[in-house]
Amino acid sequence: MKRRAFLAILAAAGPALARAGTVEPDDPAAPHGGSEAGDVLVLAFFDYNCPFCRRAEPELRRFVEADGRVRLVYKDWPVLSEASVAGARLALAAAYQGRYEAAHRALMGAPGRRLAQDQLRAILQGAGIDMARLDADATDHALDITAQLVRNDTHARALGLTAVPAILVGGRRVVGGFDEENFSEFAALARGGAASR
Repeated sequence: MKRRAFLAILAAAGPALARAGTVEPDDPAAPHGGSEAGDVLVLAFFDYNCPFCRRAEPELRRFVEADGRVRLVYKDWPVLSEASVAGARLALAAAYQGRYEAAHRALMGAPGRRLAQDQLRAILQGAGIDMARLDADATDHALDITAQLVRNDTHARALGLTAVPAILVGGRRVVGGFDEENFSEFAALARGGAASR
């Protein structure tokens, strides 16, 4: 399933679309990591079924931890398959039990190219996510989760993004490789410094 199917799933949500609202770069409702008071904003658009996203994730995590002064905003953007949408919904539901990053890391670290829905659930259970609460939160907060996905999609399209992964550091789209060194160079540029290369 491609982008058309993703949009059809979101459109079926009806009223949630109207509540999605405008998009701000640092969406306060989006899951985040790094430093709350970070001086550089990092936006990471990804899909749990994207092998390139999975390769970039540990490098991005190392950069965020090593730098210590960036605010990372996770932009779940499930554009590759129906299972991608399910994965994004489950990860966002895990946020209601304070376990978004655990869910994110587990899904990004999972082996395999295309994860089916039953695999997603098994991975999250293995990561210690309370599955009964996850199911309840996914149901109770379904409209908010859909609104988050709609905001992420709207934001991605407003930025002209067409594929995942898409990572922006300090407002600049990262090019030239998704590795810790390159992320650091973009952060230095955002802080007004020159790249070291």
